[in-house]
Amino acid sequence: MTGRKDVHNSDIPVVCQACEARHKGVCGALSEEQLLRLSKSTTKSMHGRDAILADAASDNPDTYANILSGVVKLTKLMPDGRQQIVGLQFAPDLTGRPMAANDDVIAEAATNVRLCSFPRAVLEDMLTESPEMERRLHRQTLAELEEARTWLLTLGRKSAAEKLASFLVLIADHLDPEHPEGEMIEFELPLKRADIADFLGLTTETISRQMTNLRKRGLINLVDRRIIAVPDLARLRRAGEHDPARASNSL
Repeated sequence: MTGRKDVHNSDIPVVCQACEARHKGVCGALSEEQLLRLSKSTTKSMHGRDAILADAASDNPDTYANILSGVVKLTKLMPDGRQQIVGLQFAPDLTGRPMAANDDVIAEAATNVRLCSFPRAVLEDMLTESPEMERRLHRQTLAELEEARTWLLTLGRKSAAEKLASFLVLIADHLDPEHPEGEMIEFELPLKRADIADFLGLTTETISRQMTNLRKRGLINLVDRRIIAVPDLARLRRAGEHDPARASNSL
């Protein structure tokens, strides 16, 4: 009879046993022996809000990292110093693009962020050994591409109210992907209002007005300036696809 393996007698390293990245991220493709080897090279670290995690000036990063908690903001910098937020990453995403020749984005902690980092060479060895790990990395990249396409539609065609509703749904879906439909969800905004405006192509004043608009429509409650409560995520999701004010203005 084969004994049951659990957190007490499993060969999986203790540091990996409760790790979300192992269950849902790229590390979930690795065997116990591979996880043991990887764990010997990993470093856990905490980074405060606004900390630079990866700089576009580094063409060949020495390390990559799984996001264990928190939100990472990705920005691109123009030659004249202007910058644009081009994406967000959440646990258990892998920061950086190991299979790209270079990565011209700046990764910055939007909230307090906890990372599990490992050397570039170790990750490349694991990708060579594990086709499933490589497939998971491809799936993450494809998911980011699909999200970017959806966001192009949001920025190009949606009203200000629809943009903000879609943004709040994006945050809720990533921070609590298993949240039951129909139940209230509460979360902290990972971006300051100025950053939300930058991400959505709006002004800070418009963000404030639309927050009030969504609150008056009963779609959100403003617990404080950073905490949002959503009574019904499905209703907010629908609001991201249809703005009554836009419909009435088109008549």
